[in-house]
Amino acid sequence: MKRDTYVLDDLELKLGVIFSDKDILKTAVTHSSYANGNKNIKFNERLEFLGDAVLQICISEYLFLNYTNKAEGELTRKRALIVCENSLYEVAKNLGVGKYIRMSKGEELTGGRERVSILADCMEAIIAAIYIDKGIEQARVFVMSNFKNIIEKAMLNKIILDYKTKLQEIAQKNGYVDIEYNLLKYDGPPHRRKFYTQVLVNEKMLGNGTGYSKKEAEQNAARCALDNMEEEDE
Repeated sequence: MKRDTYVLDDLELKLGVIFSDKDILKTAVTHSSYANGNKNIKFNERLEFLGDAVLQICISEYLFLNYTNKAEGELTRKRALIVCENSLYEVAKNLGVGKYIRMSKGEELTGGRERVSILADCMEAIIAAIYIDKGIEQARVFVMSNFKNIIEKAMLNKIILDYKTKLQEIAQKNGYVDIEYNLLKYDGPPHRRKFYTQVLVNEKMLGNGTGYSKKEAEQNAARCALDNMEEEDE
């Protein structure tokens, strides 16, 4: 119990929210795998449902009030870019939420603390917990402080969902180029392989990436390449 209290206190500092009801925060960071076989342990799936709705209303309200020149259709498309798994994952990573999630040893050994879906779902649950414990105003403050950069990128059409496709589009806009992804190495046990990849454009190395699947590593290498190309253009 003391360890749980310490961990929750540390998480509260990261979130910038001090909970009156610590149990609601504990539930928000409890994955279903941790509760398996124990009906007395609450986990965060129901909170995810509420958190999605809270995030939707906060983002919808902000877009409605601050982008009065945008039509309904465009606002809907922008909101979909902002309120999505990738954005929730990005916020969770920025806050370091992964290390606070309560999960089974098996889930942890297979990369659960860095899995996109688990981090995104936990972030939704945390938003719901803030809403329940502190109300809509505090939930709105939390959402806006953590999603502001994502909103700005969405409105500037800078959110990229598929980095490999985007790299191909940019690299080939002036003609054909050869894009090659090379697996440099992998390490770790079979259930926790980590892959290291580089991407070359016309035989020039532009980016490196790591991930717990080849696909994730290649996406991260493409993302790195895009960042490097942007820096060269500045």
